[in-house]
Amino acid sequence: MAYTVKTTTSYGKRVGNSFKKILTGFLLLIAGTVLLFWNEGRTVKTTRMLKHAQKECVHLPDPSAVDPAFDGKMVHLNGFATTDEILTDSYFGVYTNAVKIIREAEYYQWVEHSHTETRDKIGGGQEEITTYTYSKEWVGSPVNSDSFEDPDYRGRNSVKANVEDNTVTAQNVTVGAYKLTPGLVAQMNNEVPFEIEGVEDFEINKIVAQDPENYHVKSNVAYIGKNISVPEIGDVRITFTKVMPADVSILSRIVGNTFEPFVDKNGYSLSTLKEGTESMEAMFQGEHSANKMTAWLLRLLGIILVYSGFKSMFEFLVTLLKVLPFLASIMNLGVSLVCGVLTFVWCLVVIALGWIWYRPLLGILLLALAAAAIWYFSKKGKEKGPAPEAAPAEQPKAPEQ
Repeated sequence: MAYTVKTTTSYGKRVGNSFKKILTGFLLLIAGTVLLFWNEGRTVKTTRMLKHAQKECVHLPDPSAVDPAFDGKMVHLNGFATTDEILTDSYFGVYTNAVKIIREAEYYQWVEHSHTETRDKIGGGQEEITTYTYSKEWVGSPVNSDSFEDPDYRGRNSVKANVEDNTVTAQNVTVGAYKLTPGLVAQMNNEVPFEIEGVEDFEINKIVAQDPENYHVKSNVAYIGKNISVPEIGDVRITFTKVMPADVSILSRIVGNTFEPFVDKNGYSLSTLKEGTESMEAMFQGEHSANKMTAWLLRLLGIILVYSGFKSMFEFLVTLLKVLPFLASIMNLGVSLVCGVLTFVWCLVVIALGWIWYRPLLGILLLALAAAAIWYFSKKGKEKGPAPEAAPAEQPKAPEQ
């Protein structure tokens, strides 16, 4: 059953809060501007680094033996990443030969959800209605129900055991005669189920072992609760997966019998691993594509920050008219349009300045585009100005005598 909380904010307090948001808006504007400018530099530097790395990169045909001829060079290689280590999850005592063992715990808990609606009132006040609902869900960490809004649900959560997530990683993973760095091993993430059902040495925490009826193992899941098919509040589900030896493709610099990142003169670096067999060209193409995608995602984030900044700075104009909600709605539309235009021009100029700093020709073109946009919007504004007054009608002449 839903639980509702209603709060009312006076007109004066709303106006005061809107003026406080001017500073927040200014900070958002600065953050978005810095992000946009920095992102253009990051994109250009990463692109240059990738081009330099690709120009220097050579293919290592056979990694089965250390070849001094490739020492210090940027290389591409394909091979089988493997290890002879036996990894052990010390909490449960399970072990296997793998690159990684991953343990993830989930808890069956009551979870609070909220939905808020706001209503403007005549006179400038605001009514805020928040509806809280509750559902049973599997979550990644225990939920503190003592802070729930609905008193009927407070204190209803518990857990039968606290089990931390954990990853055990092999320290000696090799491709032929070459040892992978921890950074390269971390990029191996093709997880498969780690079957623990029927493992004789499988152990459970002593506290849980005292109540064996509340402990079950099925496939790659250890379950703490009465019935694995009918979960109850407090039950814990621990899932085991592992990363097995696999074919990999690597772009990195060889140093002796191991690797280190290729570092460009601009400070940007590259050391990457892909699971599966990929050609040098395909791997570099993937890195360029990832760089472009990151650039556009950060641009979008920067644009959102700039728009939010302008909107927060001008929000007091809308709030001042909240005494008559319909006037405030008209003002909000106008403010949104103005903020949209300001954001477009501002971001265009910032990106252009970033490009002028890092790649001048494109930057100058962008600045020209921004100037054209400013001219266009100003011209449209003048065209929509007040219509000229009509000339007075000519008086009819008196008939001649």
